[in-house]
Amino acid sequence: MADFTDHLTDDHIAMIACQAVFFVATAAARARINLSPKGLDTFRVLDRNRVAWLDLGGSGNETHAHLAADDDGRGGRITVMMCNFEQPALILRIYGKGRAVLPQDAEWGELAPHFELLPGTRQIFDIAVDSVQTSCGWGVPLMTVEKPRATLTKYHAQQDPTLWVEKFQGRTKSIDGLPTRPTDRYIAGNA
Repeated sequence: MADFTDHLTDDHIAMIACQAVFFVATAAARARINLSPKGLDTFRVLDRNRVAWLDLGGSGNETHAHLAADDDGRGGRITVMMCNFEQPALILRIYGKGRAVLPQDAEWGELAPHFELLPGTRQIFDIAVDSVQTSCGWGVPLMTVEKPRATLTKYHAQQDPTLWVEKFQGRTKSIDGLPTRPTDRYIAGNA
């Protein structure tokens, strides 16, 4: 049975704090539906109606493109899902409006201090929470996390900063041709 609230509760926030992986879904008109797994320690609850996550450069930038294409002035539609793979069984979905905040944006100074900036940081997604849904999760298997993968951060840490920026400056379209704004700087991390 599903339960809805218009904000994150203390129980929701406690469940989120225990998760090693989350999933992000976006959709824009005439584009593929994007569903991406995310890991590392990159998700933050900023308050009961606002969450954010730190995004590193990868093979695409579909979330950014979809949010910009679907923006109604409050951001584009986004769903974040977390599954508790340990006990108790629980699935949590956060529905909201999101937008990409890049290092060159004025809002960066407010959001960045909430995170440990990692090598290759590209942007932060800022999400205004519209509603939260929980469901049983009884069909989700029990699993444990062995350890985080260091591959992505190691890859970015080994890059020449100038070449890294040039590479990502050239990535201004989604796989469906929707525009994205590229970051203008390499972030080595603050670890």
